[in-house]
Amino acid sequence: MTERDLKENADHFDLIVIGAGAAGLSVASGAAQMGVRVALIEGREMGGDCLNHGCVPSKALIAAAARAQAMREAEVFGIEAVEPVVDFPKVMEHVADVIAQIAPHDSQDRFEGLGVTVLRGMARFTGPDALEVEGRRLTARRFVIATGSRPAIPPIPGLEDAGYLTNETIFDLRERPRHLIVLGGGPIGVELAQAFRRLGAQVTLVEAGTILNREDPQAVDLLRRALLREGVNLREGATVQAAGQGLDGPWLDLDGDRNGDRISGSHLLVATGRAATVDGLGLEAAGVAHDRKGIAVDARLRTSNRRIHAIGDVVADAPSFTHVAGYHAGLVIRQTVLGLPARADHAMIPRVTYGAPELAQIGLTEAQARKAHDKIQVIRKDLAENDRARADRATEGWMKLILHRGRPIGVTIVAPHAGEMLAPWAQAMAAGTRLSKLSGMILPYPTVAELGKAATGAYFSEKLFGNPWVERVARTVQRLVP
Repeated sequence: MTERDLKENADHFDLIVIGAGAAGLSVASGAAQMGVRVALIEGREMGGDCLNHGCVPSKALIAAAARAQAMREAEVFGIEAVEPVVDFPKVMEHVADVIAQIAPHDSQDRFEGLGVTVLRGMARFTGPDALEVEGRRLTARRFVIATGSRPAIPPIPGLEDAGYLTNETIFDLRERPRHLIVLGGGPIGVELAQAFRRLGAQVTLVEAGTILNREDPQAVDLLRRALLREGVNLREGATVQAAGQGLDGPWLDLDGDRNGDRISGSHLLVATGRAATVDGLGLEAAGVAHDRKGIAVDARLRTSNRRIHAIGDVVADAPSFTHVAGYHAGLVIRQTVLGLPARADHAMIPRVTYGAPELAQIGLTEAQARKAHDKIQVIRKDLAENDRARADRATEGWMKLILHRGRPIGVTIVAPHAGEMLAPWAQAMAAGTRLSKLSGMILPYPTVAELGKAATGAYFSEKLFGNPWVERVARTVQRLVP
């Protein structure tokens, strides 16, 4: 059968979206509700990694762990501290229930109700404008690849035999690990190491460099101290030479921090990064350029085949966050549905590591800013100066405002709920809001959000207080104005 015959026997759509995670679902729902004929293809679970294996279950687990830790730390409030009794199977039931509550929003039934044709199976391109799903042939005017990412597994000798977990399998546990070894000190590794420790597991975190190495070192140090204080065994600067399975569970042979030794545990979590999911898509047949980092796109998120956009984690060098996937989806809808120009800009993408304390960042870190600009100003305000933080007995943390020529180019916050505190700064920096507007905000008292206003106030205080010209104007006003 010729390619022409295949196309004549194919189902045709205006838009075909491959992948029903955060990015693909957003495109499919938006396009369908604006009258576009859409097909959505998913070979695994609706909702993708974020709902089933990532953001949602991890934050549900972290919430449970925080309740347990609060019981251990209650004495400061005059309440007797107790060691919590953790019913781990029920904790994981809580995690599963949170997923189940959100799942209907991402379900096949909901999207079919929106008019989307949902096809379950693995998609494979057969040409630049055609693909197959479980033997069904489809063509379209436009395609969106939103297949996300999967755990990246390092090439460590014996690791495959060690019986490791990833974020895709760890939330299936119903028995608490006796000793969880976490390989990888990025956000996933740090968050889950702390959560499992708070839930009563012995935890060792192994990292070849330093944990959270892209973040402000001062902020990381505060989180590091919290991990150590809570009993996480941190092994930074430790290279794994080999792995295997012993009588009691997996083991890792380390070299680099203690002249070589072996760590044995009951479970091993591999959290060493993500890899774009491109295998089996037939990208060569579609003329889509890609490499081990993912699919190459231009500023409009178009691939080397201009009929095909790629969005979310599958894009090479794009930030791997659910909110970036949603952002990409909006840009593609503007172009493919409304015919409007749109270009991706990743300069002001916020990010949060949901440890305790949380570490939130937008724009440049202090080190990045000093490298990019000759002169910057850094204003730091400590939580210890904030009345709400004092009342909450949560004064360990701070906010750092980084300015260039009087404009904010970066904000770092390490504090409880730092992600929430970052929200107004994301809005302000995206809109180019002047510091004078931010310093003039009226905020409810007492709130931790006042820390941001205090930082902007410090900028203007430095210019006003002790300035001889300002003092001269003030004295003149006192003499002349009745």
